[in-house]
Amino acid sequence: MQNIQGKVWKFGKDVDTDLIIAARYLNTSVAEELAKHVMEDADPEFVNKMSKGDIIVAGDNFGCGSSREHAPIALKAAGVAAVIAPTFARIFYRNSFNMGLPIFELPESAEISEGDVVSVNMDSGEITNKTTNKTYKFTPIPEFMQELLSVGGLMKYAEKEVS
Repeated sequence: MQNIQGKVWKFGKDVDTDLIIAARYLNTSVAEELAKHVMEDADPEFVNKMSKGDIIVAGDNFGCGSSREHAPIALKAAGVAAVIAPTFARIFYRNSFNMGLPIFELPESAEISEGDVVSVNMDSGEITNKTTNKTYKFTPIPEFMQELLSVGGLMKYAEKEVS
């Protein structure tokens, strides 16, 4: 799997799925429509400020709340390349891999500042803050889950296996 590199946008702890994509937008499952409103209640200008390939770094328990798959779908469709946090809600963790959104558990994520540029090497389990030149280790993602991410999620993986 290739490296992921992008500019950091910071959010706090306990970012729930309602902050990621508000319930008022769940009348559609069209990814491009959801993307227009990602993180809107946490930062109304987020989608206008961020660029495709940027990375969210947050505090503990990212993705808590309801189990909606819309949250990782909206983040991915908006162009968020990855999410880094010390911990994730378990169902969000699984939904993210199923939808093809890379997420990384990093206890030291608070040391990374908004605007920093970070690079993630999924094979070695390293996140390098290019701005501060500091490297952090995380538990590498198992090969099967990396394969899910590389093909775009569980459904695309299943399609590949069937064909």
